[in-house]
Amino acid sequence: MKISEYLTPGLIKLDLVSETKEELFPEMVQLFVRNGLIRNADEAVRVLEEREEKMSTGVGNGIGLPHGKLPEAATSLLALGISRKGIDYDSLDGAPVYIVITIFANPDNPAQHIEVLAEISRLFAIPEFAQRIRGARSADEVLSIIAAQE
Repeated sequence: MKISEYLTPGLIKLDLVSETKEELFPEMVQLFVRNGLIRNADEAVRVLEEREEKMSTGVGNGIGLPHGKLPEAATSLLALGISRKGIDYDSLDGAPVYIVITIFANPDNPAQHIEVLAEISRLFAIPEFAQRIRGARSADEVLSIIAAQE
């Protein structure tokens, strides 16, 4: 499984404007909508909000992984966003989130969803990986950083 195969430059936003996760979810969903991967933005945002009510997807170390199951997702869908100022996210460690990876999975393929989450966890466990992503100046650079670690 390679995360870089799920991302394109159009699914990467380097300067998120959201200051809270309530603002963030619609901003991230718009990346999928603009790329023709999701038609029902309201449903996608609702899925993320419902998942977030169970437990924060702010996993710590400046990383947010909002995710959910969306029937309209034929396969796992990923988008990545970077906040330069940090997002108030109610993270498990209480710190702001700077890197957001939003994931939608098809409800009928839970194994793929788990593989995606595991690979993201593996990548962000690599020392300095998150700092390199945060320092990227273009979507292509983000993709190169990810591909180099896969």
